[in-house]
Amino acid sequence: MPKFLKQLQYQLFLIPILLFYTLFTIYPLIKSFIFSLTDFNGYNKNYNFVGMSNYLKIFKDDAIVSGISYTLLYAISSTVLITLVAIPLALILDQNFFTKNIHRAIFFFPSIPSGLLLAYIWGFILAPISSGVLNTVLREVFNLGPQPWLSDPNLAKLMTIIVAAWAGAGWHAVLYLAFLQGISKDYYEAASIDGAGRWGQIRHITLPLLAPAMTVSIMLLLTGGLKVFEIPFALTRGGPGFETHTITQVIVLRGISEVQYGLASAMSIVFFLIVLVITFFQVSWMQKREERVL
Repeated sequence: MPKFLKQLQYQLFLIPILLFYTLFTIYPLIKSFIFSLTDFNGYNKNYNFVGMSNYLKIFKDDAIVSGISYTLLYAISSTVLITLVAIPLALILDQNFFTKNIHRAIFFFPSIPSGLLLAYIWGFILAPISSGVLNTVLREVFNLGPQPWLSDPNLAKLMTIIVAAWAGAGWHAVLYLAFLQGISKDYYEAASIDGAGRWGQIRHITLPLLAPAMTVSIMLLLTGGLKVFEIPFALTRGGPGFETHTITQVIVLRGISEVQYGLASAMSIVFFLIVLVITFFQVSWMQKREERVL
């Protein structure tokens, strides 16, 4: 069989995937762009072309500016925090001890329920009233008064990021663990013969060989953090004020609650471009880093 026919038969299997991708991703994106140039309210089919006016309104909206600021803070902080927890956790779980499978399951468990459910549970723990679980513990153990975990702007931002880190660290630790188990033991034996200690092995063998895992993990964390909705919404409803309002919350609010579908579509297009640019530069930079260290 000619080479091009052999390649073509493999590429035919991509057609169903391409069709689904076009139907559920490309087509909605094109429709959103068209609606973003209109005053469509989501219900009335008689709408008018308004040009770029929806795009001009975006950066005059205080909720959007606050949403962009908090979403970037959330995405970057949760990515850094989860990475700093997940890699050491993976190194510990990679050790050969009797209960390692039980510990792996325990740390992976928070990744199984939905983020919304986890956030509602944490809402009871962090309730700023005196009967909140954490405030009750502080009162009984340290005789401290109730702390405004979710009603103080700075504490609310901090708590949403910590809850996100708690929910995601185990999953990303398992991701790093999978890559760790692919590293040949020969490297460590050779390094040990050369007199390298544990920290030296981690620094010069483990971390460089984890570069592909870091590229994947950080890309997932950044894109997930930029698209976040459920955890801040369930914990704080975006409050106090607009302090923990995410971009996705603003899009839903403008599009559904305020029936400004055209404006919400414009926000979605801008948000898509922000995520695309950030992800492109992050993946490009980390792939170059992989080439340097591997």
